[in-house]
Amino acid sequence: MSASTLADWVGGFLLLAGATLGLVAGIGLVRFPNVLDRIHTATKPQVLGVLLLLAGLALRLRTPSDLGMLVLVAIFQLSTAPVAAQMIGRAAYRSGRVDRTLLDADELAGR
Repeated sequence: MSASTLADWVGGFLLLAGATLGLVAGIGLVRFPNVLDRIHTATKPQVLGVLLLLAGLALRLRTPSDLGMLVLVAIFQLSTAPVAAQMIGRAAYRSGRVDRTLLDADELAGR
């Protein structure tokens, strides 16, 4: 088996794993009961799924221009997903949509 064939198989596996994590994240968004659980499923498995998809694409494409674009997409994804989750959590907390009994510590309770 050549190195190119092995890279194609590994890339295909990474693409399937990333797609599966994206599917799990989507199902979690529908199934989880509250905002805090949905934030978790919208960021962690989704970001890992996108990174696995990008790694699979990198193994399949292998051209420098494509690899540069994939790295930029990965950096953008890693920098925006946590910020978006923070903003969604803050908006949900301030609008009263968070069940405060679920919080272990509530640093904003006195404000």
